[in-house]
Amino acid sequence: MKVLDKTLFKTYIGPFILTFMVVLFVYLMQFLWKYIDDMVGKGVEWYLILKLIAFMSIAFIPMALPVGVLLSSLITFGNLGEKNELTAMKSAGIPLYRIMQPFFIFAIFLSGVTFAIANNGVPVAMLKAYTLLRDIQSQKPALNIEEGIFYRGFENHIIRIGKKGSDNQTIYDIMLYDHSRNTGYTTLTYAKKGKMVMSSDKRYLVFTLEDGAIYDENIRYEGGIHPSKLSILRGTFKKEQIRLDLSSFKMQHTDEDFYKDSYEMLNVSQLKQQIDTMKITIREERLRNGENLLKNFNLLSICYADSLASDDTNRLAKAEKWSAAEKTQIYTYALQAVREHTSLLEYNQLDHNSREKTLWRYEIEWHKKYAISAACILLFFIGAPLGSIIKKGGLGFPMGMSIVIFVVYWILSTMGERTVRIGFLTPWVGMWASTFFFLPFGLFLIYKASVEAKMSISAKSTLIRMAKIYNYRLFGYFLDEDEKRKAKELVDNYDKERRRRGIT
Repeated sequence: MKVLDKTLFKTYIGPFILTFMVVLFVYLMQFLWKYIDDMVGKGVEWYLILKLIAFMSIAFIPMALPVGVLLSSLITFGNLGEKNELTAMKSAGIPLYRIMQPFFIFAIFLSGVTFAIANNGVPVAMLKAYTLLRDIQSQKPALNIEEGIFYRGFENHIIRIGKKGSDNQTIYDIMLYDHSRNTGYTTLTYAKKGKMVMSSDKRYLVFTLEDGAIYDENIRYEGGIHPSKLSILRGTFKKEQIRLDLSSFKMQHTDEDFYKDSYEMLNVSQLKQQIDTMKITIREERLRNGENLLKNFNLLSICYADSLASDDTNRLAKAEKWSAAEKTQIYTYALQAVREHTSLLEYNQLDHNSREKTLWRYEIEWHKKYAISAACILLFFIGAPLGSIIKKGGLGFPMGMSIVIFVVYWILSTMGERTVRIGFLTPWVGMWASTFFFLPFGLFLIYKASVEAKMSISAKSTLIRMAKIYNYRLFGYFLDEDEKRKAKELVDNYDKERRRRGIT
């Protein structure tokens, strides 16, 4: 690597790391904002949240890398153009494509990294993140029994505590409803005072109640007596202990094998295998449906073979001898067979459409892994020449321009994916539509940047020569500050020489 390449790469790698981390952070915040309601108030351990964020960070890397390449390319080439470093390199005879060469090689490397992560890392990360997220979503809210509120968090039990002591264990005016018998009847336990503590193994919530009563709707049907005429059982106690199971508040871990065949959890080879298998299955199902339909019609023909003849004359003669009951029976059977076959065809069509839509999802994911890796090179072809043309460094303007470009790219990608899902476009056309749209635009920007560079050098040299002969004030506003100073010196020296020779 030459000294110039090292210098240019150093100016690029810093903005790239910064922009990549910013974009990745934005994606994570968007994810957390979407699922924050599923995590708050459930007592989820902090390390589980960090684990989920780590998995989603891996899943977002292929999406953040192309945006980081685009933004860092705009910033780097914008800074080089704003500080006239591009002009200096071009004036030294270095073409634009040679200046872009180390960045282009780095973009190819990032494209390979993106594909490797999307193919190997994302399926594993998505499987673990999706499973963990479902566990968190199905987790019950954290145990929090407030004063004067009927708490329904326990299965088959409802608790109301009138007041809590300062130690948060002593409780007063307790009502506990037991619906565990599932017969529609309830056992109510009431106590004036008690204590609420967790067992040592944290498996039970233990209520030690004092000075209370039990009301039991333990009604039995005896001798045809209506249950409303029977009395409710009532008993009192001085001290009673009730243990409520807390196992339902623990996080239930879902088996990862349940989601491992989803299209988001597979790599390229697994997706290709699944696609081929589904295509064969759809083809076999289509042939099987036709064979079954023919078999049913053959059975109908065999059933009434004795009523049919080999030629039209005998058939008509035979049909004229049928009674009205026989004709009605044949008509009814035929109508029933048509209705059954129509329903069967409609069901087969719905099943076929469902299988095809599932197949499209797998094909979308297969193309997406390649398209997202190609986006690194594509967005570099847009960011680098655009930054050299605009010549505006810093973070604000490139950030705004990158957002606009990526939003257009994302909209086209989303529209392509949606059109594939409804069957309007084939998967490869829909998933590569954004690439087909931006590739000519990127090549056009490279061409304009290269042509503008040559025209710019020639035009500025011509303006300097014209300023020596004619008037600096007429053409000076086309030049930058450094060139204005040089042109003014040339004009002043030219005027001094004319005066020395006596030329007016």
